[in-house]
Amino acid sequence: MIADKFGTLRFFDFLSDCTVRTALLWLAATLITPHVLAADEPALTAEPVPEPVEASAPPVAATLTPIPAPASIPASAPQASAPPAITPVPTPAPLQPNQAVTGDAAGRALLNALLPGNIPDRAGWSTDIFTAFSTLKIPYSPSYFCASIAVIAQESSFQSDPVVPGLNEIVWKEIDKRIHKFGIPRLVVQAAFAKSSPDGRSYNERIDALRTERQMNALFEDMITELPFGPKLFADDNPIRTGGPMQVGVDFAKGHVQVWPYPYKIQRSLRDEVFTRRGSVYFGTAHLLQYPTSYPEMIYRFADYNAGRYASRSAAMQLALAKITGQKLTPDGYLMSYNGAVPTNTVTDSQRALFSLSGKLGLSRQQMLADIRQERYAAFEKTATYTRVFTLADKTAGKPMPRAALPQIRLISPKITRKLTTAWFAQRVDGRYQDCLGRLDNAR
Repeated sequence: MIADKFGTLRFFDFLSDCTVRTALLWLAATLITPHVLAADEPALTAEPVPEPVEASAPPVAATLTPIPAPASIPASAPQASAPPAITPVPTPAPLQPNQAVTGDAAGRALLNALLPGNIPDRAGWSTDIFTAFSTLKIPYSPSYFCASIAVIAQESSFQSDPVVPGLNEIVWKEIDKRIHKFGIPRLVVQAAFAKSSPDGRSYNERIDALRTERQMNALFEDMITELPFGPKLFADDNPIRTGGPMQVGVDFAKGHVQVWPYPYKIQRSLRDEVFTRRGSVYFGTAHLLQYPTSYPEMIYRFADYNAGRYASRSAAMQLALAKITGQKLTPDGYLMSYNGAVPTNTVTDSQRALFSLSGKLGLSRQQMLADIRQERYAAFEKTATYTRVFTLADKTAGKPMPRAALPQIRLISPKITRKLTTAWFAQRVDGRYQDCLGRLDNAR
């Protein structure tokens, strides 16, 4: 280095006294070994020397981080990994007709999936039906929901206050029949009917304007309490025995409230509640479902709904008795004779056939009579009379006899204008029941 050669900076003073070119030539001559130019070699032209800079430590070489070699693959491991397996989401199993769901939320969802979509006030119907089920402690199953839905559809087509075609004519015929029966002068009846009734209209006007069962029920209630011959004409009893969208019996409602709490506040009377949507749905559902059976199919409950609880079981027993004795018995579902819901002492053909088997069954007449008085209760199936009759019937037929049969009963009511039977009713309701179960796919 130049600074090291001279050991002092006086060299720069010397440079100031000489021309730059002369100093450079001198420096070149002093430091550089002379070079003899070849004949054809050009002369060197000196370039300015840059100002020296302070020496610095040599740069440190950059340290490279080596890229790690890929880990060795064990010999036993696959060379290429397979794509992860996709676990399919399982499809929920279809809900079975007798399979109940748990919880009110699930029950409401199931009911809403099963209700027809085009009914008026669908939300109101759903509320009344669900209230009946939850209060009566009936399981939330498709079969039970559809049973109630089917009866409502058959009896009223989901009309809260069903319209009865020709209802005014039906009532006039009923009144004429009763006038003749009790010998009340027609002129007296006509004069009374021309007077104003509690709603401001004459009875004649109200009868002519009748369209629904609830209007008819209110009319009869007023005639019984307001007209002087009312109690006699209607025997202190309203002839309209069933009402509302489920056509439930008034007598059944009166008995039911004695053993199970009614969930609503009674506004006017219990009879009037039967003709409301909420009351009819509640009592109708109780009559249809709130009792145990061993029936193989729901159609027999529909028959019972029309003919009385366990009528299908009693009809099957009548067929068994006919098989054993060879007697011709009508399977109407009544082993006993009844006055309303009360058994009478009248001996029926079914009882005579049963009593004739006293020796074969090893039972006294008194024992058999005591047993068949329980035909409207679940406990009848555990009686000696029931079990021994079917044991003998199965042996006689060479195969098991049916334990349920559709009762053969002709339906009679002031509101029925054509020939109908209990079997017809049960079959019609069962068709609607099957349609309802067809909506089960919506409940998944």
